[in-house]
Amino acid sequence: MTDTAHALAACRTLWELIERRAALTPRAPALIQAADDPGDDRTLTFGGLRERCERVAAGLYERGVRPGTVVAWQLPTRIETAVLSFALARLGAVQSPVIPFYRDREVGFALRESKAEFFAVPGVWRGHDHTEMARRLGARSVFTAYDELPDGDPGVLPEPPRDGTAVRWIYWTSGTTSDPKGVLHTDRSLLAGGACLAHALKPSPKDVGSMAFPFAHIAGPDYTVMLLLYGFPAVMFERFALPDALDGYRRHGVTVAGGSTAFYSMFLAEQRKDPARPLVPTLRLLAGGGAPKPPELYHAVVRELGCALTHGYGMTEVPMITMGSPDDTAEHLATTEGRPPAGMEIRVTDAAGRELPTGEDGEVRLRGEAVCQGYLDAAATREAFDADGFLRTGDLGHVLASGHLVLTGRAKDVIIRKGENISAKEVEDLLHGHPAVADVAVIGLPDPTRGERVCAVVERAPHTPDLTLAGATAHLRAAGLSAHKLPEQLELVDELPRNDALRKILKYKLRQRYAT
Repeated sequence: MTDTAHALAACRTLWELIERRAALTPRAPALIQAADDPGDDRTLTFGGLRERCERVAAGLYERGVRPGTVVAWQLPTRIETAVLSFALARLGAVQSPVIPFYRDREVGFALRESKAEFFAVPGVWRGHDHTEMARRLGARSVFTAYDELPDGDPGVLPEPPRDGTAVRWIYWTSGTTSDPKGVLHTDRSLLAGGACLAHALKPSPKDVGSMAFPFAHIAGPDYTVMLLLYGFPAVMFERFALPDALDGYRRHGVTVAGGSTAFYSMFLAEQRKDPARPLVPTLRLLAGGGAPKPPELYHAVVRELGCALTHGYGMTEVPMITMGSPDDTAEHLATTEGRPPAGMEIRVTDAAGRELPTGEDGEVRLRGEAVCQGYLDAAATREAFDADGFLRTGDLGHVLASGHLVLTGRAKDVIIRKGENISAKEVEDLLHGHPAVADVAVIGLPDPTRGERVCAVVERAPHTPDLTLAGATAHLRAAGLSAHKLPEQLELVDELPRNDALRKILKYKLRQRYAT
């Protein structure tokens, strides 16, 4: 990190970081809204961001929002969303972001559990009436925050918060198998996560980033902190779909893009439509996390898109744990999740919680400033942390002598067939190398004689013959996979089920579909 970025990383609160960046580079662009019509694109500078946030904070204050007031918001990726969020940070309110694609079950749960006193919605967005849903759910003090935001005189504002260790953020886990969990974060934990991302990617003020993911995701503040530390802008996409969004990337000269593994695959698929023409000529780096990255996908991106690819490891509870860096070796970038920053402790343990030696596989546990304070549910908090204060992630992996982390799967994603443990990720990584496989999820299904059987659910690659079970096993045998790990069932789908945030594959839906 640069000396300036190091100094900014010492800020205690998110608002303090905004103030300092605005003082350093007030006229530099901070956020760029990409519109369907290029003439409707908008840009907000760092100085303009601070000024507008203070006016919106004053408007919120006049409506009754105070330090500690819980404000939920369910808004798309827009400049106004970022402004509202930072205005709440200026006030020291507790904010509860909700992914805009969520509906009654998840939204109602978040409103009830957080005890939100205000709820900001976009009105009718993408054909869904969020205002009507909010009223149906009994939300309190509902207001629209799409084009227009509350406005007031900053002279009414109290002093900004200076304690960065108070819980002021409630993020929600995806809730794909049960009710979501409310994850408690502080300004300092979000600042630490963003600093980890910035330290690894080494951006410069000449870069142009991009936000193609929901700003309400934990990646929203993670990415924004990086912008504020290094003073470069990001292009915001309210609706991200390829190839439609490519024009926005090109006209704004985006140099850093990404989001998750699914985003890499989408960019790669577009590049393959016209291999001779660079997809985004200015693009130098794809970066992201949120889901496992097959090594073959890394090599294909570097080879065909002609840019670097760095992948990281994070979760709602810890926005950034490790991150690959452009100066890592190709081997480390392809096969690991990168290294943690100095403030992140990684402990790999056996089932009893005993620490394992370097290189041995076990459960990954975490301790550091970027780790959340727990959950709204005190019982869930007690279950998640061990006696030494390490968060139990449920992920399996090991740490190399170089400090790089290798993830080998989820504890619940290990398939036990006839008493033998099989890593779903190992089989998935090898199947990704087959030309008929656009994406794949390997799951364990109940089996009366084996305990579990191995099922590979393959998303078809376009313009290729369908993969057969015999073809899949032949490919895996040629790659050296042990016979007891070979799939006994193959299912072909046009599209794997995914969530709406970072497009993670929802394996529980596949288990439900194919269990019988």
